[in-house]
Amino acid sequence: MTSITADSKSLAAGHSTLRGVLVAFASYAVFAFSDASIKMLHGTLPSYQVAFIGALFGFAAVPFLKRRDDHWVDMVRTSNRPLWILRFACGATGAICSIVAFTKLSMAEAFALLFLLPSFVTILSVVFLKEDVRWQRWTAVILGFIGVLIVLRPGFRELSIGHLCAAIGGLAAAIGIVINRALGAKEKRISLYGAGLFGTLIVSGLLMFSEVSMPTAGQWLFLASYGLLGAVGNVLLMTAARMVPANLVAPPQYSQMIWAIGFGYLLFNDDIDLPMALGIALIIFSGLLTLARERKRGTPLPTAVTANTQAVLATGQERPEA
Repeated sequence: MTSITADSKSLAAGHSTLRGVLVAFASYAVFAFSDASIKMLHGTLPSYQVAFIGALFGFAAVPFLKRRDDHWVDMVRTSNRPLWILRFACGATGAICSIVAFTKLSMAEAFALLFLLPSFVTILSVVFLKEDVRWQRWTAVILGFIGVLIVLRPGFRELSIGHLCAAIGGLAAAIGIVINRALGAKEKRISLYGAGLFGTLIVSGLLMFSEVSMPTAGQWLFLASYGLLGAVGNVLLMTAARMVPANLVAPPQYSQMIWAIGFGYLLFNDDIDLPMALGIALIIFSGLLTLARERKRGTPLPTAVTANTQAVLATGQERPEA
């Protein structure tokens, strides 16, 4: 009888894990659709206006992310104001730069450069957190940058502001993750989310004084899709993180590349040549190797790669429910 009970519990746990992983895949698919909505605008609106409207829609996720012991004022309350302000700035920078990247580049190329995020996290963790990084993680970093060189092929193809913005977007997101590690579990997740959200809202709002366009009905549809789907992706990612360990939530983010290639082929007439495919494969392998090493060390894992850089740090440290 005891054996049957144990088997039943094991089977239930397996089903719960499978559901959690499937929810994680669903969250990254939603993020990919959100990012595709940006590209559907074809650069007809200023990037900071897109970021501003996306941040407004991002508030839709807050009621679902707020814990029982959280208060609304906790969105701007923090245990470390300088780091909160830095995350505020990184949220704005990452959101605007990522939108430019998805506007100027093919989705696959934008994701490939944004997927450098784990490598940036490794480097920043060594510099600012004095983490001990061994040869396996440095190998992953080197492979990632080799992959980027293969994708970009500097000197053989023209580089654009989109490539620079994709790299800056990935770096800004990496700084946000390092800030999360520095603050530790004592910082409320709603505060970290609020920093990125208000950063994007305020900085983009100020930039809109220089130029603003009234969106058409069709543009409002894509803006709402970008913002609301980003909010839904956040909620799903948080749900997945509550169902399964963080090491099972982070790796499925690379499924976004499949969506990116599919969207590029079906909607945007993008193509991928052999060198770019090889470079993308190296970058993805580099990211997965980094995640595997950080899993062994028990380090909080990087969050979703997306233009919606308010993405909740669902794969970071969890605070217990009150």
